[in-house]
Amino acid sequence: MPTPRCDSYYSATIHQESDYPGLTGEHRVDVAIIGGGFTGVATAVELTERGYRVAIVEANKIGWGASGRNGGQVTGSLSGEAAMRKQMRQRLGEGADDFVWDLRWRGQRLIRQRVERYGIVCDLKRGHLQAAWKPSHMKALHADYDACQARGMESDVELLDAGRVREYLPTDCYHGGLLNRYNLHLHPLNLCLGEARAAADGGALIFEHSPVEHIDHGPNPAVMTAMGVVHADRVLLAGNAYHRLERRRLGGKLFPASLGIVATEPLGELANAINPHDLAVYDCRFVLDYYRLTADGRLLFGGGANYSGKDSSDIAAELRPRLEATFPRLKGVRVDFAWQGMAGIVVNRIPMLGQLSDNVYYAQGYSGHGIATSHIVGEIMAKAIAGHMEEFDTFAACRHIKVPFGERLGNPLLAAGMWYYQLLEKLR
Repeated sequence: MPTPRCDSYYSATIHQESDYPGLTGEHRVDVAIIGGGFTGVATAVELTERGYRVAIVEANKIGWGASGRNGGQVTGSLSGEAAMRKQMRQRLGEGADDFVWDLRWRGQRLIRQRVERYGIVCDLKRGHLQAAWKPSHMKALHADYDACQARGMESDVELLDAGRVREYLPTDCYHGGLLNRYNLHLHPLNLCLGEARAAADGGALIFEHSPVEHIDHGPNPAVMTAMGVVHADRVLLAGNAYHRLERRRLGGKLFPASLGIVATEPLGELANAINPHDLAVYDCRFVLDYYRLTADGRLLFGGGANYSGKDSSDIAAELRPRLEATFPRLKGVRVDFAWQGMAGIVVNRIPMLGQLSDNVYYAQGYSGHGIATSHIVGEIMAKAIAGHMEEFDTFAACRHIKVPFGERLGNPLLAAGMWYYQLLEKLR
C-alpha cells in the first residue's frame, strides 16, 4: 500500500506536487527505471536528453524517500574517498586520483546546469562551511585546502581560524573551518520534482503509487507491478535503502540508517544573526551535525544517525539539545517540523554500481552524500546504457563486503563500527 509523504518542511513547501498515474496495462520503452528518487530521476533526465524512451516506476511519490528528506547540502564530500582511490588504482593507475577528484565536484556542476536549463525553482544557493569540532580536525581541513589550491580552486576556498569562523557563525563550538563557495545548498524535494517534470516534458513516462513486485530478466526484460508491466531493452534498479528487490544478489551489502532533521519556526532577524552569510554547515566528526537556513528563515538542523535501521522514537527531543548547544540564543525555539529518512550505507562507503544480468543494472549506496553523488551516478548510468562503459566499469569493478544474514547482522555490526570510530575520535 503506497504511503503518503512524511510531514516535513520540504513536503509543506512543495512548489508543484507530482500527480502521475499508477502503472496499468502494458508499455514498451527503451529503459525502465525502478525508483523515483534522485538516482532514477537524474538518470531519466540524462537519457531523455539523449533521445531514449524512458519509464520511471515509483512505489510511492516522486522524491518520497531520502531524496526528498535530506539536509539539502551539495558538497564535495565522498564518504569512501580513500577506499575509492585505493581500489580504482587497480584499473586507472595514478589517474584514479584525478578521477576521484572530479567526482567530488561534478555533482555541483550538473545540478547548477540542470536548474538553469529547466528553470527549476529549488532555493539554490552557494556557500558551505566545514567546521572543526576539535583542534585536531584542522589538519584534515588544511590538507583539503592545499589540495584545492593545487587544483585551481583558489578563489573557491578559504581556511578560517577560530576567530574568523565566529565572523561567519556566532558560536563557540568550532576551532576553525574550511569555507567553500563552490558547494551548494537547496530544497531537495523541489529539485527532484522539477527534474521529474523535465524528464516528463522530454517524453518520459512516470508512474507513481506502483510498487514493483518482480523484475523479469532475459533478452527482453520487464518490470511488473500488480496492475501493469513495462517492457524495456534495459532496466535500472534505483531504489537505494527503500527497496527489497533482488535480495539474493544485493542483500547484505547495503544497510539503512535513519537520519533525523528538524526545522524551527521562522526566526525573523535572528536567522541573519546566527548565520549572516547564509551558509550550509557541517562539522568534522564521524557522526556530525549539519544545518542551514531555509528560504523562509528557519533553521533546518540535522544530526546523528540511527544505525539500527529503525526510526528514532522522538527525533525532535534528540536534536534539540544539540541545536541549542550550537546556538544558545535559540534555547526554547519552537520546532515546527521533525522527520526522518533512510540513507543507504555501504560498508566501504563506495557507491555500488553493477549489473544483475546483461540488461538489468543497479545503482545505490551513497552513505549520506546522496544529492551530488546520485546526479553523478545518473550521468554515469546514462552513459553506460548508451554504450560508454568506462566510468561504470570502474565502479562495477570495486569489491564490496557482503554481510551474512543481511540487515539482521549488518545493522548491528554497522552500529558497533560507528561506536568504535566515535571512540577513536574522542581520543584524537
